[in-house]
Amino acid sequence: MIDVLVPGGTGQLGRELAALSGDAVSVRALGSAELDLTSAGSIIAAVSALADKAQAEGRHPIVINAAAYTAVDKAETETSRAFAVNADGPRVLAAVCSSRGVPLVHVSTDYVFDGTADRPYEVDDPTRPQSVYGITKLAGEQAVLGSGARAWVVRTAWVYSAFGANFVKTMARLEQSRETLSVVDDQVGAPTWAADLAAGLIDLATKIAEGTPPSSRVLHCAGAGSVTWCGFAKAVFEELGADPSRVHPCTTADYPTPAKRPAYSVLSNTAWTASGLTPLPNWRDALARAFKEHPTGFQP
Repeated sequence: MIDVLVPGGTGQLGRELAALSGDAVSVRALGSAELDLTSAGSIIAAVSALADKAQAEGRHPIVINAAAYTAVDKAETETSRAFAVNADGPRVLAAVCSSRGVPLVHVSTDYVFDGTADRPYEVDDPTRPQSVYGITKLAGEQAVLGSGARAWVVRTAWVYSAFGANFVKTMARLEQSRETLSVVDDQVGAPTWAADLAAGLIDLATKIAEGTPPSSRVLHCAGAGSVTWCGFAKAVFEELGADPSRVHPCTTADYPTPAKRPAYSVLSNTAWTASGLTPLPNWRDALARAFKEHPTGFQP
């Protein structure tokens, strides 16, 4: 019996985690209005309430931190805000979890890597973030792992869902408004359906509660396989019943952005599967399931 507290509960991942709440695993997903990761008092109150309730009811408490500042380009100028949410907040959260004996799973990103690899990144590969967003997320990882808390970092990538703003929903909107569109074809990654990621994180939380946690404190959990953004967009068009040839390839140089993106950021699931955790399905199969389960969720 597990009680899960989810900061960032109104985001894509947070809402999918909340949807998995039941008797065996109870999920309390809180948005920033209820749990502000930039407020130490808010963090202390939420984690203390979790720990006290779990102790009183004989359940296992755990925190899955899904809160993050994810405006990658804005982070280049809103540096202080990005550090406050992505680094300082997790530092305080981990410290409070440590003091209350509550395990912590902290969700991070493929952007901690520089994107120069030619094979999937392993958990112990060197991290060289190329953007403020990546730098702040790496700082958050380091704060969590160095806190003394029983903590695990789970990196993921290219997350989408039927909720909020994401690449899939943007492509669905543009399919309605443009005859053709150009999408970068020289950035490679692994799309991850938030529902699959949420299921993986609950699987991890269960192992931690059962006393069989992964020995590796850093794990990768992302969709299997790989694709470019252009290929991903074409797949979205296919799911919409639209002609994928309307999506044209272009280069990153054609559409410069304030923040540098990794050219290659596929994440290896070796450590995840070695821990006895179920790897996420292939990204293309997941996309088809996402559209089937949310037939109106991806409509503009």
